[in-house]
This record gives sequence, structure tokens and C-alpha cells, in this order.
Amino acid sequence: MDWCRYRFRSVWQLAAPPDAVYAVLERAEEYPRWWPQVREVTPVDETTSTARFRSVLPYDLVVTAVALRGDPEARVLEVGLSGDLDGWARWTLSEQGPGTRAVYEQEVEVRSPLMRAFAVPGRPVFRANHALMMRGGRRGLAAQLEGPGEARR
Repeated sequence: MDWCRYRFRSVWQLAAPPDAVYAVLERAEEYPRWWPQVREVTPVDETTSTARFRSVLPYDLVVTAVALRGDPEARVLEVGLSGDLDGWARWTLSEQGPGTRAVYEQEVEVRSPLMRAFAVPGRPVFRANHALMMRGGRRGLAAQLEGPGEARR
């Protein structure tokens, strides 16, 4: 097992229709407005941004995200990641009743020297930290979809 490689999958049930969810998720530069753990997203060009995020652990991760796929018809958004994490992340949205099933998948290798140094003993903590970040994202997105001013940091 490579202790520096992670595979994550989160499934969110959202009350809004898939096209509305896609419209929010495709605007990554606005994630810090509704996702508390996404501290900053800075566009570099039309397909590239840098992002800084932190969950419970007092440690920022910085990545460069390059758009690989943005397909509003299939409702798929995918980015390549480099920096403190190297790999990819993808949103896949589907209709579920009156709402949306949002599946977030991520496969990364940790490049951050500190996280690599603590790869074995820190792995459960890093996974829990990620789970808390995803919980914050789900809550923030649900509030954002309810209406302006609903998402809180």
C-alpha cells in the first residue's frame, strides 16, 4: 500500500435540480463563498486556478487545478490537480427525484513534505479531516442552493 495515495468518494443528496447544482459547482472561484474549508481560489486563466484549503488540521494545502472536462449535458466536472496534491477530482451529477445526487470522486497522491512525513501515523487523521471538509462543503452548497445569503462560513 502506498500510504501517500488517497481515493475518496462522497455522495451528496441535494434538494435542487441537477442543472442548478452544476451551475454553482462550475464556478470554482466562488467556492470560498459557500465552502468554509476552501479558503481561496484564484483564476490563472480560463482553464486553470490555484486553490488553498484547510479543514480542521492547522495546515493549508495549495493546488493548481486544470479543467479536464466541463460537460453540462452529462453534468460532469473534472479537474487535474498538482501541487500539494497530485491527481484528479470529479463531480458527477444525476437527477434523483426532485433533487440531485452529486458524487464527488478524488484520487490523489500527497506531495506535501509534512503530510508525506506523517503518512502512516497520520492517515486516519487525514481521512477524517477530509470527511469533515466534505461535510462542510455539502452543508454550504445546500445553503447556497436555497438562496443568496444562506451559505455561511
